[in-house]
Amino acid sequence: MTEGKWWFVPLLPGATVRDRALACAGALAGVALIGISANLAGHELHDQTWILAPVGASAVLVFAVPATPLAQPWPVIGGSTISALTGVVCVHLISPEPLAAGVAVAAAIAVMTVARCLHPPGGAAALTAVLAATTDTDIGTLFPVVPILLDSLAIVALAWVFHRVVTGHSYPHRALVPSPGPGVKAGEGQFTDADLDAVLGRVGSTYDINREDLEAILDAVQTEAAQRRERQKQTGAAPPRGQT
Repeated sequence: MTEGKWWFVPLLPGATVRDRALACAGALAGVALIGISANLAGHELHDQTWILAPVGASAVLVFAVPATPLAQPWPVIGGSTISALTGVVCVHLISPEPLAAGVAVAAAIAVMTVARCLHPPGGAAALTAVLAATTDTDIGTLFPVVPILLDSLAIVALAWVFHRVVTGHSYPHRALVPSPGPGVKAGEGQFTDADLDAVLGRVGSTYDINREDLEAILDAVQTEAAQRRERQKQTGAAPPRGQT
């Protein structure tokens, strides 16, 4: 964080108070509706076989950061379900339980990565399967389907409706389409895919943003900078301090 700024500021670029308030409202409505639906089906709201903690973690992603690749429908549904299945398998094949817990989460990450559905709550789903077995809780062999798959389908459907009706954000997320602004020559200051890949490889970090979005944002920033320089040339104004 930039020196001189206090700590409690949004860590997510572009986040606004309105976005965070709507995310809270969406999570409240989404999780509550899932719980109420389970109750109407004849089960108590606290019945952990119908609504579990991982759906709360999924709600944070789909309502608060709907543009992240981790919150898209396939990661939410596939990542959660596959991870839960991984946890169930580990319970039956591995002992003692602490080792099974570690293997379940590690294997869930590996399987989600291969299946291109990395979803952090998937780790919680895998761990839940193991912890339930250690506390003699009968989760049943259908645990990956009921409640994990059903909860995942429900939270994705509710997020889809919520973002279209309330927030206006695209969900499932659609990557930005860069467009050159007026006064900017085609290709001026632009970079190639190879340039972006080279920088990402050199930095050596993984970012929670779609690669196409990252490319579009960088291209838009270059376009904005080119337009600013053009305006400065026309007006003869000196660039702001710290800019060239």
